[in-house]
Amino acid sequence: MVSFMPNNIVQVELQNLMNGWLGIAAYTAATGPMKLSLHTSASSSTSAGTEVSGGAGPYAKQQITFSAPSAATPTVSSNTGAVTFAGMPACTVTDIGIWDNAGTIRRAFGALTGSKVVNAGDTLSFAIGAVTASLGV
Repeated sequence: MVSFMPNNIVQVELQNLMNGWLGIAAYTAATGPMKLSLHTSASSSTSAGTEVSGGAGPYAKQQITFSAPSAATPTVSSNTGAVTFAGMPACTVTDIGIWDNAGTIRRAFGALTGSKVVNAGDTLSFAIGAVTASLGV
């Protein structure tokens, strides 16, 4: 399970949102579906950390689709389908990243609730609802 909140949005993304809110520049929303990445070191608003690479798959970012935000407070959106990474390299996954459809612009990030040790050739999956986004605490 992993969640990301406002403090887990990439700094450039927040600056672009603020510019849009203030009428300084138009905000360009990401074109979906989004991509999910796996990382072996901590991510931050300015650094993606170390993304997994290699393996028999080989490793690649995978498509992730989110539900519409809930009406509850705080609002929550979660993945609507399982996300699977097959043929993983041996590694310890600690963080995820959320990227645009092309996989070139990182939009958000988050730490796993517990790191996941993966053996060479393993499949790592996130069940429906395991990845959540919220604009509240």
